[in-house]
Amino acid sequence: MKNTIIILLVVVIIGLGLYFLIPSTSTNIENSPEQATTTLDKFSQDEPIAQPQIDKTKTVIGKSVEGRDITAYHYGEGKTEILFVGGIHGGYEWNTSLLAFEVMDYLKTNPEIIPANLKITIIPVLNPDGLVTVVGTSTRFSLTDVSASQTILNAGRFNANEVDLNRNFDCDWQTTGTWQNKTVSGGNKVFSEPESQAIKNYINTQKPQAVIVWYSAAGGVYSSSCHDGILSETKELTNAYAKASGYTSNEEFDSYAITGDMVNWLAKEKAPAISVLLSNHTDTDWTKNLAGIKALFEYYTK
Repeated sequence: MKNTIIILLVVVIIGLGLYFLIPSTSTNIENSPEQATTTLDKFSQDEPIAQPQIDKTKTVIGKSVEGRDITAYHYGEGKTEILFVGGIHGGYEWNTSLLAFEVMDYLKTNPEIIPANLKITIIPVLNPDGLVTVVGTSTRFSLTDVSASQTILNAGRFNANEVDLNRNFDCDWQTTGTWQNKTVSGGNKVFSEPESQAIKNYINTQKPQAVIVWYSAAGGVYSSSCHDGILSETKELTNAYAKASGYTSNEEFDSYAITGDMVNWLAKEKAPAISVLLSNHTDTDWTKNLAGIKALFEYYTK
């Protein structure tokens, strides 16, 4: 009996010693920060994932033949989008791009003139390669940058593939077109050029309510059509812009035959569109065009 008690005491002593000397698995987990941290805890300790920054003020809608950006700039936050386009004939009509930049500056300085229901989009240079030919840049420029050579000015009308972009759209398109008394390339197929494809894609996806394209030079506003009459809204836009600006109002451009024209393609797509031709190749007709733009703003807030 005495021996049995002694054995039990030894067992108890050994057990107590092992208990204090060897920590249990559960105690180890509780005291180990690495093992105690759950997967959820680890995610909560990570830095927030950076979100991509979306610039709502501009959109690169495509690239030119030589890889230059074609950029659309946005003003106002309304749901009805009005699109203005300059520089489709690049450096030959550099004053249309200069006008576009002037309008952009004005809208930035005077945002209150944009009605709450409107979003104004401006593409100042649809043919950046052609503009570079004449002024040396595809972005903002000054009058001193403009080449005095008529040969260079004429060359700047076309893109880097020597295509007249305003002969590359889907209304009466042909591989060759007419410019005054000259034969020009309309591309090897309709929308063959990256610049015309870029504006086509933008219009098809964003579906602006109306499109105004600046050209030079005839001093008039021209409605768009493609063998199916003039849309009533296009007629109203033509008359509103012409009356406010003092330009003449015209149902069509008939100085010579036009094929593959951008605004006429828009008419084929049932989209209201007008051409505004500045008075000459050197002035922006700022007062006239500002009045015309304001008239369109008023028209779309009636």
